[in-house]
Amino acid sequence: MLNSSLKQLSALLATKKISSVELTVEFLKRSRALNSDYNAFITLDEETSLAQARAADTIVASGEAQPLTGIPIAQKDIFCTRGWLTTCGSRMLSNFISPYDACVVERFNSAGAVNIGKTNMDEFAMGSSNETSFYGPVKNPWDTSAVPGGSSGGSACAVAARMAPAATGTDTGGSIRQPAALCGISGLKPTYGLVSRYGMIAFASSLDQGGPMAKSAEDLALMLNVMAGFDTRDSTSLQREPEDYTRDLEKPLEGLRIGLPKEYFVKEINDDVALAVEAAIAEYRKLGAKTVEVSLPNTRLSVPVYYVLAPAEASSNLSRFDGVRYGYRAPEYADLNDMYQKSRAQGFGAEVKRRILIGTYVLSHGYYDAYYIQAQKLRRLMALDFTEAFKLCDIIMGPTSPTVAFDLGEKSSDPVQMYLSDAYTIAVNLAGLPAMSIPAGFGKNNRPVGLQIIGNYFAEAQMLKVAHQYQQITDWHIRMPTSAAL
Repeated sequence: MLNSSLKQLSALLATKKISSVELTVEFLKRSRALNSDYNAFITLDEETSLAQARAADTIVASGEAQPLTGIPIAQKDIFCTRGWLTTCGSRMLSNFISPYDACVVERFNSAGAVNIGKTNMDEFAMGSSNETSFYGPVKNPWDTSAVPGGSSGGSACAVAARMAPAATGTDTGGSIRQPAALCGISGLKPTYGLVSRYGMIAFASSLDQGGPMAKSAEDLALMLNVMAGFDTRDSTSLQREPEDYTRDLEKPLEGLRIGLPKEYFVKEINDDVALAVEAAIAEYRKLGAKTVEVSLPNTRLSVPVYYVLAPAEASSNLSRFDGVRYGYRAPEYADLNDMYQKSRAQGFGAEVKRRILIGTYVLSHGYYDAYYIQAQKLRRLMALDFTEAFKLCDIIMGPTSPTVAFDLGEKSSDPVQMYLSDAYTIAVNLAGLPAMSIPAGFGKNNRPVGLQIIGNYFAEAQMLKVAHQYQQITDWHIRMPTSAAL
């Protein structure tokens, strides 16, 4: 059952071979047993989860079940969830019980899914290793001395260790795809605006995007069917006709043009990652696809551009955490100004403070034109690079991360090296494109390698087909860490 797809679990529920309560109990037992080893969850609430499971069983019995009715889904702790502790991995929100549901959570509730818990994450989604969380680092289930990636590391770990059948994540510069790659699961960052950001605690509003994380592309498609849709409460939400993202999964890949950016296959990529990615591309050729070389010349600027724009937006978004209305407040202070300073100094961790300072600096008078405006111009050039590349190909492929999972603490003292972990993912967010990572083998120390698939705007169904066809002839996506055996 642990390796069953969402479709298979749905069939078991529909035929009464298992109830949602039984399924939820099974995953809650695993989560409690394994969480001390992995630290994947911040909050588990058995009573609330089982209440949802009982309600789902009633829906199944009435014959009104939807594809995800009764299936446990873990929610990244960045999504506001009514009645649940919603911390964003920060001391600043360590006492915040959300009074409302994020749109994504509402959609899963409407679909009859069961919230199994809130997953650990880098503080305010700022990080590439899940080591900045106030609740401690998440550990990679393939090797507990390694990071799981970030910021959605808790969600990636929970799915990889089979603590949950699937989970939600958010991606600002690679925070779904990079942990998916490092933990050996599938993860999708949709086109910007496809999934509502309402109730998703903001880091960088022009880059943040919620998306699904699961074992397979088919599972991602079923989740995206629930998550995608227009929301009037989000001014960046896109109004489009609903799609069935499972519709093309079984279609062949004959004639598919795969673009291979020459900038992705350079000396910065580790040999073990390059070999696994090249082997995956060879499998696509066997499936009838052809490869063409493309160029994304401004990709090399994506990291510096991102680390001007994202901190600038973070500086603005995080100004609301002042110790007055909700969240952490310093226990002792002299006056209002002192309360602001101490609450923020004590409530935020080092990485969040670093980005707030950078963001405030680049937005300040005298530097706004020199940094922020120039970064926005370069962002536009990156989007144009992708536009030109997609004239020559249908899909772009390459590595998700230049390395397999690195050791815990290995890059903590060197922020620049940490930032370079996202060198292959950031440009996609800057352009607002959809992209995903799927398992493509193993590298050094038997740690997973991810293959990144980038599509044109609104090409999610095509990308999911491309991933699904590969997963029909490989088994990387159903392999399970031995450390997760109970």
